[in-house]
Amino acid sequence: MAILLDCLKDADFPPLVDVFVEVNSSDIDAVDITQASHCSLSKDFVISLLDAINLKLRIGDLLDISLVDDFLRDPSKGGLSCNVLNLRSSQMGDFNISGSFKHLHTLNLDFCASLTSLQKDSFACLPNLMRLSMCETGVTNLWTTSAALSKLTSLVELRFQNCMCCKGTGPCPVSFSVTEDLQLACHRTGSVEFSGHLQTTSSPEHSSDLLPVLDGMSNLQIEVSLSGLCAQDENKSPASAINCSTEDACTTFRKYVSHHPSPICFEKHYRVYMIISLPRLAVLDNRPIRELERETAKAKFSECYELLPYKRQHKESVVSILHMRETGASTSHNRYSSRPRQSFSYGKSPYFYSRSLCAAKLGCSGWPLLHPVSNICPISKDEGKSLRPRQFEYHPSNSSLMVFGTLDGEIIVINHENGHIIGYVPSLGSTNSVLGLCWLKTYPSKFLAGSDNGALRLYDMNDLLPNIADGYASPCNVTVGNFEQLTSVHVNATDDQLIASGYAKHVAIYDINSGKCLQLFKDMHQGPINVAKFAHHSPSIFVTSSFDRDIKMWDCRQNPIRPCYTVSSSRGNVMACFSPDDHHVLVSAVDNEVKQLMAVDGSLHTKFEIPPTGSSHNYTRSYYLNGRDYIISGSSDESVVRICCAQTGRRLRDVYLEDRSSRTSMFVQSLRGDPFRHFQMAVLATSVHPGSKSEIIKVNLLASCHGIKEYSLARSSRLGG
Repeated sequence: MAILLDCLKDADFPPLVDVFVEVNSSDIDAVDITQASHCSLSKDFVISLLDAINLKLRIGDLLDISLVDDFLRDPSKGGLSCNVLNLRSSQMGDFNISGSFKHLHTLNLDFCASLTSLQKDSFACLPNLMRLSMCETGVTNLWTTSAALSKLTSLVELRFQNCMCCKGTGPCPVSFSVTEDLQLACHRTGSVEFSGHLQTTSSPEHSSDLLPVLDGMSNLQIEVSLSGLCAQDENKSPASAINCSTEDACTTFRKYVSHHPSPICFEKHYRVYMIISLPRLAVLDNRPIRELERETAKAKFSECYELLPYKRQHKESVVSILHMRETGASTSHNRYSSRPRQSFSYGKSPYFYSRSLCAAKLGCSGWPLLHPVSNICPISKDEGKSLRPRQFEYHPSNSSLMVFGTLDGEIIVINHENGHIIGYVPSLGSTNSVLGLCWLKTYPSKFLAGSDNGALRLYDMNDLLPNIADGYASPCNVTVGNFEQLTSVHVNATDDQLIASGYAKHVAIYDINSGKCLQLFKDMHQGPINVAKFAHHSPSIFVTSSFDRDIKMWDCRQNPIRPCYTVSSSRGNVMACFSPDDHHVLVSAVDNEVKQLMAVDGSLHTKFEIPPTGSSHNYTRSYYLNGRDYIISGSSDESVVRICCAQTGRRLRDVYLEDRSSRTSMFVQSLRGDPFRHFQMAVLATSVHPGSKSEIIKVNLLASCHGIKEYSLARSSRLGG
């Protein structure tokens, strides 16, 4: 029996419920409930009907999720007994269901655009789910999505985009039925030549819904791939023949045009990541997964991604690592096998156990803990106005301290562990944003602040006001200098000189004690110098990054007319910084062009393959994490922080930022790695909704946001240094 809710009125429900109560034990095998359009129905009537149908329910196809919200989220309702559930709602938010859904084998969440993330227990109540469709949702994060889906041990068919001719999640019979023999022949003979033509039922030029997307690529093309590499010629028409040789080592011959892709499909190597993360999967996006593709995906995955940090290949428990450390055991045992696994406890660095513990914790924390500093430090000005951070810096020797400056010119020193305010500097006169901050190392109570009006001031936190409410008396400060249109300040290794740069082609070096300008280096670049940084250990060495696309290394002891060397980027450089040991320089150019250079000669050490967005205003910033082991990178037009291995360039994790209250993305303005804690950082993020706010968000990759009762911004992830 099929029931179309669109045809019912509230008055129809009581007699219909009575009918089902009477025939519940009759010969009716199954009942399908369908809702094709939004209609005004009483939620209570719909729930009473579902209660009456009970175990007879086979298919639930609902447009208004609120009608069955109680069955999805209230464990006391016991869930739904249907085999197939189709939910289409623009108001879904997070997908978290409770109760029993042990009969459900097919779930369709297509067009739930407000569904942006999956949580740890999103599918905990679906033990037998085999087919899942999530086309045109808002899901983005590869890491949290694959972690949530890995809980579905029966899942064999999955799609985030669909082939045009396919209604279900199974393999497309049109696109792939004729290619298996060709694929097998290519693999067996090692040499094959064939051609194919792309055939679609409609033209992409006449459909805004058609988006050709293949594993993060967006070119309408036929692909012949091996080892995850695509042979393509954009100058040829889609109907052009493609020849495949043994050098291409063809793995699949695909005729495929994506339809209704979710954002996750645009992630580079999306298909590779899903195949490796979900080894039981047989069909992805209506494309069957062959053994040969699994092998090539495995090779591409090891080339582009790190499963765990520090080259750890297997997840281990914290308890087993602590046991090895205490006993000095040279082997550990897999919990699922009696066979001992060789450990690496002998002949390794003294950091072996700390790194192994980091890998173990990160491996079981798929959804990192994120929370804004304002949650632990509820700081606000008069009339309840919140402070708007613009720049911040961790203290170099006190692990609990942080200083940040605001868009309105205030400066606050806080204990970011317990939320206590250590000192406060009100805005002096006219409003001027604080764009540069730098602690002194030999005088740990002092820090330097630079504002966009050019003022350079030295503060001692011992002389600051202890609380925002203590008034607006001006604290003691020393004016060090003035640099017009300032964007960056930095102090050298001996704390006696500072360097300032800005919207100009020159930089200035000042004596911190006297405030005297020691050197003014003019025309160092052909464009504005956004950031200038001293080396950590050599007080006369500094690097400049400019929007003229050049990075230059300088030595104050030499003639400033000629740099030690110059390295160019393909786009304007936003910033550069030294690694903590000064062996490398990390360079960030506009739109995710990030690379690591050898500090000694500027030669390329590592290029980080972060996909560009195409925006000339996507200002990218990158810093080191865990000493020089990893880097973190974020951009002003994106809501994601990427964590990559500094030595190999491989991606470890992505962390996405979202304003939980407004459900809008927060974009990265600045970020810093915590100098005292592995895999912890702070990110300055800004939302763009009306009444936009800025937040300093602390990120802990080794702790999970689940089970911790505090506000979290996790979805798992503009100028001035």
